[in-house]
Amino acid sequence: MLGLEKKDFRLLMIVVVLTMLAPFILNPFPAESALGETFNAGYPDLMQRFVIFGIFAIGFNILFGLTGYLSFGHAAFLGVGSYAAIWMMKLVTLNVIPAIVMGVIFAGIFALAVGYISLRRSGIYFSILTLAFAQMSYALAYSVLTPITGGETGLQIKATDSPLLSNLEPGEIGRANLFGMDMRTSFELGIGDWLFTFNSGYYIAAVFMLISFYIAIRIFRSPFGTMLRAVKSNQTRMYYTGLNARPYTLAAFVISGMYAGLAGGLLVAMDTQAGPERMFWTASGEVVLMTILGGVGTLIGPVLGAGAIKYMENILSKINKDILHEWFAILPDGIEDFLVTIIYPFVGKGWHLTLGLIFMAVVIFLPGGLVEGGQRIARLFGRKKTKGDGEEATQSTPAE
Repeated sequence: MLGLEKKDFRLLMIVVVLTMLAPFILNPFPAESALGETFNAGYPDLMQRFVIFGIFAIGFNILFGLTGYLSFGHAAFLGVGSYAAIWMMKLVTLNVIPAIVMGVIFAGIFALAVGYISLRRSGIYFSILTLAFAQMSYALAYSVLTPITGGETGLQIKATDSPLLSNLEPGEIGRANLFGMDMRTSFELGIGDWLFTFNSGYYIAAVFMLISFYIAIRIFRSPFGTMLRAVKSNQTRMYYTGLNARPYTLAAFVISGMYAGLAGGLLVAMDTQAGPERMFWTASGEVVLMTILGGVGTLIGPVLGAGAIKYMENILSKINKDILHEWFAILPDGIEDFLVTIIYPFVGKGWHLTLGLIFMAVVIFLPGGLVEGGQRIARLFGRKKTKGDGEEATQSTPAE
């Protein structure tokens, strides 16, 4: 169905179910409980970031996962998409669709220019070139292009803005909407002690993420995707056969940049502001971590990696000493203080240490990322082959 093989369609349906039921899945504990206040992640802002940065990571994986070209400057396209979207909303309309479209277009044009130059080199030289472009973009947005970017304070919708196609009263601050539906509109459902929030902005971003995921599947399974894998496998051999790899890598770079622009446009649609910090090198490094943590070259891996990092950034970072003392209050004072002393460096402001340890463990023990970990667990619980089947498979498999 939808032009997908059975396995890919099943994977898409799993992502659809997980995305649509996220308000339930991300709120496993009662709202007023200590665990619920700490670990529940089903609130609109965080759910939106899960799917938006999932789009960012999916696009990056099309470049890095298929071609092997590691870009350290993808945050530049995220920033360009954000600035294009915010200006569309300030000047023309508060409808998020045109803003998102402009974000994708401008990011794609910028990616074409950057890719045309950067792809003249490969390996570490390509990575450094993309990093240089991103940092130059950040510097321009931060200082030189202040009239366009707002400099350090960034841009946001103000009372003085009067978009051409929006009927605002004098002094009224416009709000992002989808054909009149406010992005901040939410509906709360209470079931016993549980509270679930359904936000319009999240589901709009989720639909874009599902479309992006579907397109990524089609790219991965297409002849174009096969050519990109050939680039990663042995680009020199491709040239010997008469195939020019550069048009394929440039196309992958532009598509990846457009995904980043889509993510940037959605960020603006959700909070109607854009700043130069989205173009800083740490944002580019973050998407690299997301992709590697989830599983480079896999379909669902980047989405899992984005969710894991954003969860730790927003949940682990708010665990302080008071919360730890509440957890271990039942223990004797000496043991309680000891456990708090041991654990505290890994949470709160030290959540990056936990992320670093997890990243090291994944690189060393799970090169395929979280996806490989899931596959290993599935094999443990899967049906074991009988001894006869194993012998038959061994005998019928030729040596490689």
